Amino acid sequence: MYAFYTLATEDYRRLVAARDWAADLRTHTSDGRVRLLDVACGSGRFPTALLAGGLPIEPVVEVDLLDPSTFSITEARSALAPPFVAAAEHAIVLQDLDAHAVYDVAWATHALYALPPAELAAGVARMVEAVRPGGFGAVAQAGARSHYLEFYEAYRPAFAPDATPYTDGEGVAEALRAAGADVAVQVLTYRTGTADRAVAQGFLQRCAFDDSVSLEQMESVEPLAAYLRGCRDADGTYSFAHEVHLMTWERQG
Repeated sequence: MYAFYTLATEDYRRLVAARDWAADLRTHTSDGRVRLLDVACGSGRFPTALLAGGLPIEPVVEVDLLDPSTFSITEARSALAPPFVAAAEHAIVLQDLDAHAVYDVAWATHALYALPPAELAAGVARMVEAVRPGGFGAVAQAGARSHYLEFYEAYRPAFAPDATPYTDGEGVAEALRAAGADVAVQVLTYRTGTADRAVAQGFLQRCAFDDSVSLEQMESVEPLAAYLRGCRDADGTYSFAHEVHLMTWERQG
């Protein structure tokens, strides 16, 4: 995880800089507070990045943490600090969220990759429905031409032929629109890289959620080897291209 976030922390820095999140929270309050659903909360990296970016301590943001992993919920809870206050915990998948749960804000940041294509529509629709009329939703997801998707497409035939493809930002946007969300899409492009092979290995293993395959194996088995050659400079430094789709909407009355 340390190796992964050596590079992946930049994903959250870019999201923080992409818009005025403080204004988004301030504008969508109920009774002086914000009820927030953090979908697939992971280890709480996005709230942590917002705090590092100087997010004000008002209004109070009461966070419901949703993730099928209880370990992730515990990690995310421990990362919260004012204005974020942990509220309910939901150790479930998104599509199983209680139909009566309603929030001022719901977001999913680099969180929906493992949502199977057959379940994408139901999961995204549940997220849209969970935002109150006048509320705000946001999803950040890598596009089909981004490293995370291209890497995994090359990784699967080499090492995980039965694995489900990752969901891309384009597919999420389509599902959001089908669920009735009037989505605005901002595309963020940037690169991350390292000359440290241990960091590169740890980062790529986490991209595949598999720490059993070494960097040397990845570099020697096609088609992944060809993809990685395209990411490697002459001196051996790795550089990965990212294209993240930041999708936002307000739920109409």
